[in-house]
Amino acid sequence: MGYTTEDDAFVNSIVGEGTHFKGHLELAGLLRIDGDFSGSIKTAGKVLIGKNGRADCTVEAATVVVGGAVRGTIYCSEKVIVLSSAVILGNVYAPRMVAEEGVILDGTFMIRGESIDSVAETPEEKIKKRPLWFRSGRNEEEPAPPPERRPARSAASREDAGEYHRSSEG
Repeated sequence: MGYTTEDDAFVNSIVGEGTHFKGHLELAGLLRIDGDFSGSIKTAGKVLIGKNGRADCTVEAATVVVGGAVRGTIYCSEKVIVLSSAVILGNVYAPRMVAEEGVILDGTFMIRGESIDSVAETPEEKIKKRPLWFRSGRNEEEPAPPPERRPARSAASREDAGEYHRSSEG
């Protein structure tokens, strides 16, 4: 049994309005949440959290569309779409994010233009993928040495320099 949405996407799982669900969902296809959900979700498809939907969970999906409230962590391999009625309290890791005006966001957002697989790489793996001209010989974990600075001149030394300059004129 399935339903189609306005854009003809096949919805094979629904947590309807007035429904409270706790647990772990693994599915193929699209999940729509219009009720209350807590737990975790894993899908290669989409997760839609409707305007009245509330999710307290970890979501792993290709695309997540948020119109309601989410507290937790969202991992997307494609994109996150945040509608104007949405509230996200938590962390979002995705290559792309589209947010309408008026959303409420609070948390850590890593939108890098890369897939989640490349975000999970170690620093050494990322360095190996850099062009040779971009790689440095130092350890990337070490902070760069501070730039050389000349000592600041005090007001007295600036006045002395002015006096010297004026006295040498004439």
